[in-house]
Amino acid sequence: MRYVVGIVLGAVAALVWLRGRFVTVTVEGVSMEPTVHPGQRLLARRTRGATGDVVVVRNPHPAPPLLVKRLAACEGEHLPAVLGGGLVPAGRVAVLGDNPHRSVDSRHFGLLPASHVVAVIRSLPPRGEQ
Repeated sequence: MRYVVGIVLGAVAALVWLRGRFVTVTVEGVSMEPTVHPGQRLLARRTRGATGDVVVVRNPHPAPPLLVKRLAACEGEHLPAVLGGGLVPAGRVAVLGDNPHRSVDSRHFGLLPASHVVAVIRSLPPRGEQ
């Protein structure tokens, strides 16, 4: 019995640890097509991203609370021309959707605090494999 309790407690501790490190998101909308599609479930690791990563960010507007976007530029890097060029100030990031005609991103709401990056998508499953 003691052995079983130890295994159960170990499993619970592992799940709590993993929950703190990873988050799953379900894509809503078409702003990241063709990279990801509505309904796809993605696994993301809570870590800082690098330019080019697909990330989960806190929405600066109330709804929806989280967005999936591509990190277009980080602190000290050059902004893409579509965002006006220049350098990203300290503590800020720029995000863009892969489907620019259907995305609300830094072109609309400006640069985000770097702390708004919640997680980095670690694997992008092929369409249909969710």
